[in-house]
Amino acid sequence: MTRPVADTLYGKLQGTQSGGVNVWRGIPFAAPPVGNLRFRAPQPPEPWDSIREALEFGPVAHQPASSSSIRFGGTQPVYSEDCLYLNVWAPAEETEALPVMVWIHGGTFITGAGSQPMFEGANMARAGNVIVVTLNYRLGPFGFLHLSPFGRYDSNLGLLDQIAALKWVQDNIASFGGDPRRVTVFGESAGSMSIAALLAMPSAKGLFAGAIMQSGAAQTLKPQQSAELGGAFLSELGLTPGGDLSLLNTAPAEDILAAAARMAYKLAGDSLSMFFQPAIDPETLPVEPSRAVAAGAASGISLLIGTNLHEGNLFFRGDREGASFDQSLQALEMLMGAGNLAELASHYPKNWEGQAALLTDLYFWDNSIAFAEQQLPHAPVWMYRFDWTIPGHPVLDKAIHGAEIYYVFNTIELLHQYGLSVSPEMATLSERMLGAWTAFAHRGSPEAPGLTWPNYVRGERATLIFDQETRVQVDPDREKRKRLLSAQAKTPQAAALKNVQQPE
Repeated sequence: MTRPVADTLYGKLQGTQSGGVNVWRGIPFAAPPVGNLRFRAPQPPEPWDSIREALEFGPVAHQPASSSSIRFGGTQPVYSEDCLYLNVWAPAEETEALPVMVWIHGGTFITGAGSQPMFEGANMARAGNVIVVTLNYRLGPFGFLHLSPFGRYDSNLGLLDQIAALKWVQDNIASFGGDPRRVTVFGESAGSMSIAALLAMPSAKGLFAGAIMQSGAAQTLKPQQSAELGGAFLSELGLTPGGDLSLLNTAPAEDILAAAARMAYKLAGDSLSMFFQPAIDPETLPVEPSRAVAAGAASGISLLIGTNLHEGNLFFRGDREGASFDQSLQALEMLMGAGNLAELASHYPKNWEGQAALLTDLYFWDNSIAFAEQQLPHAPVWMYRFDWTIPGHPVLDKAIHGAEIYYVFNTIELLHQYGLSVSPEMATLSERMLGAWTAFAHRGSPEAPGLTWPNYVRGERATLIFDQETRVQVDPDREKRKRLLSAQAKTPQAAALKNVQQPE
């Protein structure tokens, strides 16, 4: 078996080769964020002298244990604060420098890892002739608890971890066959929301040339919100702002997680809330991402963005007991920082299907359209929608949140976990999506052989629909989009954007 060796700034790494793809797993891109480095910005890793084996995935960030066997392929990973590792897949025989695709996983900022089987990068690297990188970042209270108002602590740590990984890519990816000038970040859900923040963060400038955002746009906490949450967390640990906070560095990880869980339950119970997410912070994320992007913060960075047709059906299903329609509406208003959405909600049935559709349209689809249009004056933009369903399947009969990931990575063989065999139609869809995503990494446009995909521009709003038939649709669901625009115009975010966002 071939054992490829890559020479990084920190030492040599020995990987493995299979199926014409070299892979290095468990590469440290930062020092373990423990002890005095807990709740602090990531620091460079310690170098090593001998060749370090990079054959196994590193530990994953602390998170609630998965209730499903699917997330980690039927295995239980090692959970640890020492979690800042990344993985690289590269075509084995390629001699020219290749574009690099860096994946940022989702999971509502509290779950997930770059080592999940659905993110396996071998097929993408081989078929797309690209370098694929997946990474871990700190999650939940360790990554998105904002303690900078209370002393010598940093905020947006999960985002700073992502930036540290991107800096590692700039410094080292050439040794793996990658071109640091052609880096594309791509991610889904919280990973996509992370990318929205990265596009606005001064410290991320110059680290990537393109962005692919799947099912997520700008989502942040205001400074007052994040400070109140930080104070509530300290209270759960028995600490007071201005007092001795040394326990933050020494408390067992389990105590940190338990205090965060108690805080979240007291504040929201079982309602739909995201207490751990990016926050506006003068040192790391000084301007709300939508506003920053509208003002040109991501000028020159091509954007591919889209959503799935039935995002919300992952969260609401008819066989689950959940909140009433009115309770869900209130939670959505809180989640988005929106005003009264009752008028908009009157267009949806007052049942679980209405809850799912409203979440899909307002939180995912409309937010993505708004973000795309904020970037339009500054770089080319393409829009997609994933409509693919499997009729009769108990879960995938709808194009739910996250369903497209298997097709993008061509890990569709893993759908056997849902009782499915790969059909020729599924293989063709995966080939098209992987081809478009990697074409974007190669040339800054998702157009590929056999796939015509016009830019997204106001007036036409061309959207590529991935379905049984891949087709371009002009301004899909136009009347519904206009209703959503009207509702969004009444939100505080829209008021903040009024001086920089172009009118309808």
